[in-house]
Amino acid sequence: MAATQIPEGGTYIDTFKGSFTTVPIDAENANAISTTEFLDASESLTTMFDLLGSVAFSPVKKDVLGNVEKLRKRQLAAPLESQNIQDLVRNELKTKSHTATEGLLWLVRALEFTCIALSQNLAQETTELSDSFRDAYGVTLKPHHSFLVKPVFSAAMSACPYRKDFYVKLGSDQEKVKVELRQYLEALEKVVGILKGFLDTPEAKW
Repeated sequence: MAATQIPEGGTYIDTFKGSFTTVPIDAENANAISTTEFLDASESLTTMFDLLGSVAFSPVKKDVLGNVEKLRKRQLAAPLESQNIQDLVRNELKTKSHTATEGLLWLVRALEFTCIALSQNLAQETTELSDSFRDAYGVTLKPHHSFLVKPVFSAAMSACPYRKDFYVKLGSDQEKVKVELRQYLEALEKVVGILKGFLDTPEAKW
């Protein structure tokens, strides 16, 4: 796979088609999250898994992209009812279907897993990525995975690159990398928090 070209003086995050820092959140409308921008940002996040080791992390990437696709299909089928994620879910559930809603549940879990792992790693400068990802996996995805899936994801955690090698791939200016990654992860954490709260409500249950 061709390496992603980071713009001069920029960071890897600058190469994303969509970023969580620019996903519209309508505070006036119960924190409604704009569907298109959210799905673009989720899809862009998966390129981060390529930096972590494309073979080991391919199941994680495939899982995220599969769930994004379920939500896109629903958005395409009912665009006027799917302009924000919460409405997409409410309207899908009215049809007695829950494919996209279940996709969102797994997508949010995967986003939370990635967010916790990278946030902790950024905050703890002596911790290796494999430890951060293993800890994050234990509190996010692992409780919901079957005994068949757990070893696949555990293998990915063990195959993480050394942190010194990973952060260099994010950009030459390490201070800028840390600032931008922190802003990105804070935005992701906010979106995950809103969607987790929504998924816990009776109106998101099937």
